[in-house]
Amino acid sequence: QVQLVESGGGLVQPGGSLRLSCAASGSISSRYAMGWYRQAPGKQRELVALISSGANTNYADSVKGRFTISRDNAKKTVYLQMNTLKPEDTAVYYCQLIANYVYWGQGTQVTVSS
Repeated sequence: QVQLVESGGGLVQPGGSLRLSCAASGSISSRYAMGWYRQAPGKQRELVALISSGANTNYADSVKGRFTISRDNAKKTVYLQMNTLKPEDTAVYYCQLIANYVYWGQGTQVTVSS
């Protein structure tokens, strides 16, 4: 059983920064991708960023140049550095791990407001 635990969410002013972390535990294959999705109230869950087992990255257009995804394989952890945050970034952020199955974390709230 794979578990994902996110941390690092919170309230930040526009223009501020936050760093999200997602730690995986359990039996995981050696090659897996990880990613971050978000869901704002009344909207569908959307991709924010993905990082492959080979550290190739992919970003939503809305966050390119502001967010950076990275991973620490030894710690089975993925990070999302979010800079220059905007009110429209407000959402619940979910961590995803893609191996033989797709696993999701429980989500962490990010609120960008003055």
